[in-house]
Amino acid sequence: MKDLKIFTRDRASVFFFIVFPFLFIIMFNFLLAGTGSGDSRLELHMLTREAPGGISHQIISAVVTQNETLLEPGQPVIMRDKDYDIARKAVEDGELAGFIAFPADFTQSLMADKGTSLEVFADAGNLNIRTALNGFAGAVTSEINANLAVIKASVALLVESGALDPADINGYVQQQLAELLAGGGQGPAASLITFRPEIVGEVEAENPSNYVIPGYLVMFVFFAAAIGAEAIVRERQNHTLERLLSTSVKKYSVLGGIFTGSAIKGLVQIAIFWVVGILVFKVDLGLSPAGVIILSVLMVLLSSAFAVMLATFARTPRSAGSLGVITSLVLAPLGGCWWPLFLYPDWLQNIAKISPHAWATTGFNKLMLFGADFGAAVPEMLALLGFMIIFGVIALWRFRTSAV
Repeated sequence: MKDLKIFTRDRASVFFFIVFPFLFIIMFNFLLAGTGSGDSRLELHMLTREAPGGISHQIISAVVTQNETLLEPGQPVIMRDKDYDIARKAVEDGELAGFIAFPADFTQSLMADKGTSLEVFADAGNLNIRTALNGFAGAVTSEINANLAVIKASVALLVESGALDPADINGYVQQQLAELLAGGGQGPAASLITFRPEIVGEVEAENPSNYVIPGYLVMFVFFAAAIGAEAIVRERQNHTLERLLSTSVKKYSVLGGIFTGSAIKGLVQIAIFWVVGILVFKVDLGLSPAGVIILSVLMVLLSSAFAVMLATFARTPRSAGSLGVITSLVLAPLGGCWWPLFLYPDWLQNIAKISPHAWATTGFNKLMLFGADFGAAVPEMLALLGFMIIFGVIALWRFRTSAV
């Protein structure tokens, strides 16, 4: 209660820890407004290594023609490339994300009932294109197999009835498959692959508050607690803690009171953050608001434990304040408080895991940006709990009430 009274009477502290963070939030919301509102088209490239006249040429022509005729908002653009080597080099140079290629013996293998496969050549780092190409290649393959099964069943009946000469089977199958792929002369509406996109409303930008507010919540809650280590060291220096012990108060009671006072200040901070965020900035807590709240509370508790631990390493209030500022300003950007952690390269994301900030912001991003449920954020919750236990054990081990 003593710590809370001192805090509330210090107007500068109240302004810095409660009002000041929202100046950052307002600024970054303004700067990031409209981000992600573009309706960028997904491009799927196809080509064949077969000689002219092969079935693969007709497949690609049918698909591209239908795509051009039925193109709607949100539908991928299917493009035909001519040269395999040029397309492959473009992918290797980063100029093209990927493509689907028909092999040189596609028609021959198809007619001889031999195994054949389409090649999907894609940039390993472009997950969206790679997934789209794999799915599209699977759809093309399934459609061809289904058409061949129907044609070969009719061929068997025609041969059995004597209407088709067995020597003409391959030519007949190829002709029928070509007609099916071309739409049977009815135009592109009956061709190989169809798309049925359903667009609901317009493409809207992601609300920047959904990742700005959690990031600054983590940063300023941790920063406020870390700066609180200065007050703990000051009380140790002026013998306040020793005088408390002389009144039969236990050491662990003193430690618990310091921890609880810091935690209550943090809880007030996060309550204000989320209330203002929801009412003013229209923050969406996702599918699991409970998960967001638990992550916030865990961040408050571990930051309070960190403040007590930090005080055990500092000998003067000035050094405690300096340690609080340095650790906060280093861990905040490293942990994704200033910009989303998923924008970092993989090696830096791995390094960032040494900070509790990274686990907290990752959990918030899962719940508030990616639509994950409560279970998806459990690893981040357990990590924050682990940090809190580690900080708490070190604080208990090193805590002393005397400045000597």
